[in-house]
Amino acid sequence: MLINGEPGNTISIRDRGLLYGDGVFRTLLVSNGQPQHWPLHYQKLKHDCEALGIACPDFDGLVAELSGLSDAHPDAVLKLIVTRGLSARGYAPVPQAMPTHIWDVAPLPEYPESYALQGVTLRLCELRLGHQPRLAGIKHLNRLESVLAAAECADVAEGLLLDSDGHVIEGVRSNVFLIFNGHLITPDLSRCGVAGVQRDRVMVCARQQGMRIEVRDVELNELFAADEVFLTNSVFGLWPVSHFGQRRWTDFSHAQKIRAWLERSDHG
Repeated sequence: MLINGEPGNTISIRDRGLLYGDGVFRTLLVSNGQPQHWPLHYQKLKHDCEALGIACPDFDGLVAELSGLSDAHPDAVLKLIVTRGLSARGYAPVPQAMPTHIWDVAPLPEYPESYALQGVTLRLCELRLGHQPRLAGIKHLNRLESVLAAAECADVAEGLLLDSDGHVIEGVRSNVFLIFNGHLITPDLSRCGVAGVQRDRVMVCARQQGMRIEVRDVELNELFAADEVFLTNSVFGLWPVSHFGQRRWTDFSHAQKIRAWLERSDHG
């Protein structure tokens, strides 16, 4: 673990990330010593920092730290956290605060191979996401909704989250895509939810291949009616959904095609 570029595992109790969840983070995969899609993650990090008025760490400095971590941990999951930094008591942020940035290193999760090939079970969570357009799409540190939702579905691969209006938004740790008649639909995240790097990559690859894409409100009954449903995440990549309630899917042909597009993109 690195804290502001130095080895360590402690932060001040006055850090606003601890006190208020005042910060953002990104999670990326390192495979064979290569950080996957780092420029895209940095773009998201910078966007999210700017949205919260936090000074984003310098790209070159982070690259140097990332290079050292990737050499030391060639197959791992890295989490980069940026907080607003230290503060006196009170919610109001200190002008021109010096941010804290933290690199956390974790081993690769051991997901069953069947998840990618044969699909996963998706369960509807009781928790509903609240609307806050100013935070929508941002991967901020206030993740209590995700924590509570994850507790509901610990025995299945992923949980599905709706918003307070009943629209499909995302998985607990993933973005959601539906396929109807060969075209792609993914939920609008302008009111809540997290816009992941892998979500963006899927949409870019699909457009390059001439696939029609819609970003809009998605009703729960549409998910049951979809020809295919799949989930994306920067660590596990893409998982087709095989079970959701009483609905079963066995044809993952479009999801497999999109995974192939992503893999080709990974190799240039």
